[in-house]
Amino acid sequence: MARDYFPLIEDNQQQKLSLKETIYLALQNNPGLQSVSLDPVAATESVKSANAVFDPQLSSQVDVEKEVTPVSSPFQNPNSITNVAKFYDWNFGISKVLSASNATLGITFNNDRALTNSGFSPVNPVYTPTMVMSLSQPLLQNFGWQFATINVRLAESAQRSSQWNYASSVNDFVQRIGNDYWGVVQAGENLQVAQSALKFNTDLVRVNRENVRLGMMAGVNLAEALSAAATARANVSAAKAGLEIARTTLRQDVAANHAGAMLAAEIEPLQRPDTRYGPIEPDSDAFKQMLEYSPALAGLREAIRSALIQVKYAENQTLPQLNLGVQFGVTSVAGNSKCTTSGTVPAFANCFSPSGPTIPPGSDNGALLPFGGDYGTALNGLFDFKFYDYAAVLGFSMPLDNAAPKAALAQAHVAYDQSRLQYRQALYQAVLQVKSALANLTAYQEQVDATAEATNYAQKSLHDTEAQYRVGTATTNTLLQFQSNLVTAQGNEVQADVGLENARLALWHAEGTLLGQFNIDFQVQNPRQSPWYSRF
Repeated sequence: MARDYFPLIEDNQQQKLSLKETIYLALQNNPGLQSVSLDPVAATESVKSANAVFDPQLSSQVDVEKEVTPVSSPFQNPNSITNVAKFYDWNFGISKVLSASNATLGITFNNDRALTNSGFSPVNPVYTPTMVMSLSQPLLQNFGWQFATINVRLAESAQRSSQWNYASSVNDFVQRIGNDYWGVVQAGENLQVAQSALKFNTDLVRVNRENVRLGMMAGVNLAEALSAAATARANVSAAKAGLEIARTTLRQDVAANHAGAMLAAEIEPLQRPDTRYGPIEPDSDAFKQMLEYSPALAGLREAIRSALIQVKYAENQTLPQLNLGVQFGVTSVAGNSKCTTSGTVPAFANCFSPSGPTIPPGSDNGALLPFGGDYGTALNGLFDFKFYDYAAVLGFSMPLDNAAPKAALAQAHVAYDQSRLQYRQALYQAVLQVKSALANLTAYQEQVDATAEATNYAQKSLHDTEAQYRVGTATTNTLLQFQSNLVTAQGNEVQADVGLENARLALWHAEGTLLGQFNIDFQVQNPRQSPWYSRF
């Protein structure tokens, strides 16, 4: 239910704020804008994910295996009906993609230990360590100086685009809050104008009713005054509704809601429209500001850079696959040979001594072997590099038609051309917005002066007509016409004053300087991530 989320209907707090304070409060509290602000955060994680391909991959495997099988020869294991073999492995490896050349470098270190009770195994146990170093390097497709980082650069470009999109959202949002703020001011002043007109018409009804009662005035004058008063009351009701809507719009957009209510705290504007104005900047200066500061245009320029990276990637994928693989490995072996006997007439195997078989059967070091010893002996022999192997492989592959990469390249070119055309179209629209904003600002500056003069004239005319009405030289109809003229002039003046403020906001918004006008410091942060494993 709604009350589970909003325990209160309305936050009764009221704050009187300037426009700048209102904007700051809205930037802190509006949930829609806060949601957009998370896009760059999510995009930053995409940059980290793209860098993860360079994270060294560690691997290990430790296992033990035992086999118990029946003997198949009387000489295999004379004193047992089973042949027992046990194998131990402890293997380790590390591999890494190199960010400079997109090669894959790997090192593996494998260790085997075999132990058996078979008489046919002259060395028991036996240790076999092996170390292998390998390198797989693309030479055409997927090759290029720092080609491996292309996905990282795409992710970084996307992250910068998300920052520019957020800046554009803030730019739009600040203008919206400004329009809301001045909308409340305009609605409030319109209500004052309507209430002043109602007071005038109410007083006129009272005067005319008394004059009609005394027989000094025809009844039609009272009816005319009553009709005007009824219209004035309707105008007051409409003005109140307009003010209520404007206030609700502002409070919900600012969203200062510490009480967790359905209606946020109310904002009461402190500022009145500033009708002072100076010279309007030339078109050329406004266009320069637009090109330099407009976040929407900056985001589209970043999209062009991203599309160009995609083209370069697609161009590389049209090349044949030519891969070079090299490998170098060293190995060693160590173990002990036991003195064994077999047959009905003892025959000694692996038992050697110049004076005869003096080594007891089953003892180690029966025959002296060049690789005799334990695991440590095997490791020492491994790094003597006496036993080694190497290999080099050059592989080539290419589809005869190569249609898929060619189609992808054509699509990448289309996307690049589209991004450039979209930027040009956006540039035309931005120029139109700047030009329109400059024209509107000029128009509203002139309207401010004109409507102020019209209001002053209407006030004087009504004052003179009231004097004539009191001495009977002006009719009720004439008086109401001049009073209506004053209401219209006052409404036009309010609209012009607020329109001038909104025209300023529109020009700053089109130029991209709106945030700077309110000291909102927005700078695109470099999304480059440099974990240690991505530097080589």
